[in-house]
Amino acid sequence: MFIQTESTPNPATLKFLPGKVVMDQGTADYRNAEEAGEASPLAGKLFGIPGVTGVFFGYDFITISKDGPEWQHLKPAVLGTIMEHFMSGAPIMSGANDGMPVADEEFFEAGDETIVATIKELLETRVRPAVAQDGGDITFRGFSDGKVFLHMKGACAGCPSSTATLKHGIQNLLQHFVPEVREVEAV
Repeated sequence: MFIQTESTPNPATLKFLPGKVVMDQGTADYRNAEEAGEASPLAGKLFGIPGVTGVFFGYDFITISKDGPEWQHLKPAVLGTIMEHFMSGAPIMSGANDGMPVADEEFFEAGDETIVATIKELLETRVRPAVAQDGGDITFRGFSDGKVFLHMKGACAGCPSSTATLKHGIQNLLQHFVPEVREVEAV
């Protein structure tokens, strides 16, 4: 098994591509071992590596965030853990709760359904594919008084350039297509 790695705009995050489907539906984002709990045996093993602070599963990639050791010291342990897990045939998710963390409720005013549908469509077709290339994900959380609230996951969470991505990329895109959007904010 050959696992490729790619850097991300976030220097504390590295993207691992095992050449197999990781999550055939949705994504999973864990910020600590307790969050991963029993939901993901692989995430639990990865959090067992000193320095790992985040695990994100996308369709065909795993994004690992770190604090402390340099990638040259941490990368071999992460590669070994991922390879060992895939070679064992064990599932990525345990099946509890379908393996998905419980999502927070979306919020928006009655009457804004059309605006929200347009925002979600733009996020799904134009933003999320680009962000996935960088090892992350962005999901819609809410819309209120012209402000769009987005949840940043994986490499996007804590990325130094995430504010620029939100304000100059996503906000400009949404304002162009949805005049009702005044601002975009991360939650």
